[in-house]
Amino acid sequence: MATSKLKIDNEALAEEFFEGTHLLGIVAPIKDYQFSWQLNQILGFKFRLNTDIEIQLAKKQRTYFFSIYEYPVPASSLKHYLYNNQFDGEYLLPEFKHLDFLWLLCGDEVGEEELKNLVQSIKSLPGVQLVTEMTNEKIKNKQHLIF
Repeated sequence: MATSKLKIDNEALAEEFFEGTHLLGIVAPIKDYQFSWQLNQILGFKFRLNTDIEIQLAKKQRTYFFSIYEYPVPASSLKHYLYNNQFDGEYLLPEFKHLDFLWLLCGDEVGEEELKNLVQSIKSLPGVQLVTEMTNEKIKNKQHLIF
């Protein structure tokens, strides 16, 4: 009897995960807890560290842990996720080593004006040097963002 192997199609999984999402890349050389505190205090978000969806990558015979902060918008299906792009010299998205954080918006439609206002608000925070919208095509390691 032949056994068939099931194979996970990572590309299809990534496409489905990122459908209808927006991803921002942020350069802000500060600690993740300080950045989330600023977002909460100054911009009125309510980001919380979610250790259940923390991303673990095994590289060079070590395990690296990338924290994710989550903010579900009340009375909406929109969720904000803030990923730390680095841990102990390794990167969640190695092709974007210059980025400190990744901000994913998913679950509900976000208008261009709303996104533009969000980008401007983030740019106004102390320590933030750059905020840029990223396109899915430029991200080589998309599957690293899937929790």
